[in-house]
Amino acid sequence: MTDQDGPEPLMAAEDGGGPAAGYRDFPMPGSLGDSARAWLDGAAPHPTPARPSATVMLLRERAGTEVFVLRRASTMRFAPDFVAFPGGGVDPRDSDPDVPWAGPRPQDWSVTLDTDQDRARELVIAAAREVFEECGVLLAGGDDGTVVADLTGPAWDIEREVLLAHEQSFGELLIRRRLVLRSDLLRLRGHWITPDCEPRRYDTRFFAARMPEGQVADDRSTEATRVRWVHPGAALADHRAGTEVMLPPTQVMLEQLATAVSGQEFLDRSRPVSPVQPWPVERDGALWMRAPVDGAGHGRRSA
Repeated sequence: MTDQDGPEPLMAAEDGGGPAAGYRDFPMPGSLGDSARAWLDGAAPHPTPARPSATVMLLRERAGTEVFVLRRASTMRFAPDFVAFPGGGVDPRDSDPDVPWAGPRPQDWSVTLDTDQDRARELVIAAAREVFEECGVLLAGGDDGTVVADLTGPAWDIEREVLLAHEQSFGELLIRRRLVLRSDLLRLRGHWITPDCEPRRYDTRFFAARMPEGQVADDRSTEATRVRWVHPGAALADHRAGTEVMLPPTQVMLEQLATAVSGQEFLDRSRPVSPVQPWPVERDGALWMRAPVDGAGHGRRSA
């Protein structure tokens, strides 16, 4: 379950500037305050398009469920110094229809992700590619019943470096290694869109996957200054204490994971996922990020 303080409660009904029923207000991180203030004052530029992206919550069992998180480097243009899960934007080569595939097909994922088949393919490939690039975890195997267990050795280090340098695509890597992408290892758990007020925006699907046996998630990414396996309740406690900072979707994903009795139970949950796009509000003399979510942090489906 979540730590003793729990998440911030849902707000009461909005009336003349009061908080809105069925919406949740998150404290505004200081680094986002300027863009939020400009948006509220009508001085913000036209919203930039939100780039499709994917992020993955890697899970393992160690005296309870742990999740792999990283602290983004201060040099990152989006969310510097924030705690996040491995992930990133869709790459043009993620659209490759020849990527070897096992598990639900892109047409199946298009229903789950509520998008077209081509975009579904891109998002699933991006999710698998990003976890390999950022922490060396490969959600692939020789067939639909196996997963690569040993990625130690310089040959795999080179594969990763070449991928990061955009000198090969993820599909080319799998084909040469005679592997298939195990899309069945991924589960969709959230869909959040960066507020219009932000200069860099992402349309992000949040996936979850069990950490493959025998593999090791590492700290070699240049995009992070720290990585760790952590129980979700401990990560949330650090956030409340101010020792770690995270965006609302990361917080909500951790809260939902903290209510699961195990990582497998979290993966097995079946619930439609609706997009959530927060926006800035001002109340009680402070800036907040308001998100249309229910008490469990799930997006509210349109009528």
